[in-house]
Amino acid sequence: MRVKQVKDIDGFFKALERCQGRVELITDEKDVLNLASKLTQFVGLTRVFGNPDIEAYEIVCYNGEDYQLIKEFLVPAE
Repeated sequence: MRVKQVKDIDGFFKALERCQGRVELITDEKDVLNLASKLTQFVGLTRVFGNPDIEAYEIVCYNGEDYQLIKEFLVPAE
């Protein structure tokens, strides 16, 4: 899913903890961030979520049920 924003980052991280499969954030530059990694969450994602130059990115869930856990926190890109 193409995303322009995460509405509630704390809620999003809590939902990620409940995910069973791999969840990735992919930037337009093709950087792939594994969202299960706490290091990625606290270091890498603050740069992505807080960077106004990044207008959108891709969130990929490899388990369809995981998407149901996180979708309420995502604002789709147009």
